[in-house]
Amino acid sequence: MSEGTAPAGGEAAAIADQAARERLSYLRGSIDNLDAALVHLLAERFKCTQQVGELKARHSLPPADPAREAAQIERLRRLAEDAKLDPAFAEKFLNFIIGEVVRHHRAIADRTQETGEPAAG
Repeated sequence: MSEGTAPAGGEAAAIADQAARERLSYLRGSIDNLDAALVHLLAERFKCTQQVGELKARHSLPPADPAREAAQIERLRRLAEDAKLDPAFAEKFLNFIIGEVVRHHRAIADRTQETGEPAAG
């Protein structure tokens, strides 16, 4: 192909396909990085909620706090709207996390009743 002439049809498609593959690879790399960050953020969040569960167990507080959970869901829905994320998706995501946290808090409370001390886990 000489300077100033357009590539032939098949060659143009191959160039476009290569550019698309490179962009796809770049975007997937970004997604992989974000997934890793999400996992680490969730791990940090669960470290904090573990401590909350231990504190609740030591002071005979209930594992679940429906008022706090409702406030958090409403807060997250507003954040999602501001971020142009589907608030219903954000609520489902937080409800899943809350369910896991409460399950952990119940397990900590059960172990504390059995042994007198909250156990890690």
